[in-house]
Amino acid sequence: MASSLIGGLLANEYEAAAITACDINAGQLDQLQQRFGINTSSDNLASSQAADVVMLAVKPQLMREVCSALSSLPCNPEQLFVSIAAGVPADAIERWLGGQRAIVRCMPNTPALLQLGASGLAANAGVSASQRKLAEQIMQAVGISIWVEQESDLDAVTAISGSGPAYFFYFIELLEAAGVELGLPPETAARLARQTALGAATMAQDRDVVELRNQVTSKKGTTEQAILSFQHDRLDQLVRNATAAAQRRSLELAHELTQE
Repeated sequence: MASSLIGGLLANEYEAAAITACDINAGQLDQLQQRFGINTSSDNLASSQAADVVMLAVKPQLMREVCSALSSLPCNPEQLFVSIAAGVPADAIERWLGGQRAIVRCMPNTPALLQLGASGLAANAGVSASQRKLAEQIMQAVGISIWVEQESDLDAVTAISGSGPAYFFYFIELLEAAGVELGLPPETAARLARQTALGAATMAQDRDVVELRNQVTSKKGTTEQAILSFQHDRLDQLVRNATAAAQRRSLELAHELTQE
């Protein structure tokens, strides 16, 4: 995800010289430097000293360790921390950073790798209007970014867009398998299912999805039979159950990750 953000920022005319990537893996840093021409460092603290924005692009399990190592940074209200780690609340990040920090939590998803991501953002009380705009601009480099009213809403964002790509991958997988069962060669079923998903998602970008579905669903036609089967088997309830389960797990992870 960090590589995606760097690539997106550069594609949106951010200067490579203004970006520094930090990692303990020297090989990873070499790859980033060669690929993007940015600055690199193995010293998080030194690199963060003069940074306007510190992106915390680490695994949730490493967040406490990384933040604690930065806790000696002077409390600077002009410095913004942006976390893309799932399940780690802003108050825990602020506490590990030593307190009094401007923090934006972000929940991106994997299509950010193609600059087609969907990110939910939440800010703590220390974030100024200009910092909110800056965080939004950064995340828009890899897709759309949407502010939620309260940080707890990010658990729902996780359930819908954070985990959402996997739901669509799974549906494509099932559609491919169904095509094979109906007699299509696997390659044909795969190409048809994937192109259909791409076309449908593209059409849905700026159109009402109910209207689009109704246009395809002719009375007593083939599509109507499939939709009626979905409705009979309560696909709507399955989706609600699945997203509720994802939201619950997001809440559980937050509790697990922040226990002292």
